[in-house]
Amino acid sequence: MSSKPITLVTGNANKLKEIIKILGSDFPRQIISKDIDLLEIQGSPDEVATAKCKEAAKVINGPVLVEDTALCMKSLNDLPGVYIKWFLKALTAENLHKLLAGFEDKSTYALCTFAYCEKDGEEVKIFRGKTPGMIVEARGPRQFGWDPCFLPDGFDKTYAELDSDVKNSISHRRRALEELKAYFS
Repeated sequence: MSSKPITLVTGNANKLKEIIKILGSDFPRQIISKDIDLLEIQGSPDEVATAKCKEAAKVINGPVLVEDTALCMKSLNDLPGVYIKWFLKALTAENLHKLLAGFEDKSTYALCTFAYCEKDGEEVKIFRGKTPGMIVEARGPRQFGWDPCFLPDGFDKTYAELDSDVKNSISHRRRALEELKAYFS
């Protein structure tokens, strides 16, 4: 492995800050970001993340890290899954809970998939993190996607209502990044 900085493909400065904070000061590589519009294929979370990573590696021609997040509702056979971004655009966080209105089971899990590749043509490594919870009516600030309607198991506050340090300690993103850290240590 090289010591070049790893380029996180995102245009979201807050996501970069959150990832750097979760990885901590002992992470052995610098993380920088670049906003690249990547094609999002249809498929499983691993297939989507792998395809995005391969495309990003061609553009960056160096170490890249991409993230794909899925929100999987048990009653809908894990939909919207990787398509949550498009569901949110159509429904908004205010209406997401209505997808489960006719179902007794509101259980859901948040899945974060990071894909890492050292450079174009090299193997893509996958790191996953999962947090179980349920979908509720939106509560809390509306700054971060579906956070206002995701209630993690064992908590009475949605992701949006939780203090960021608490959320980061239990999040699907943290769990995936812990796998990434283990890979680099």
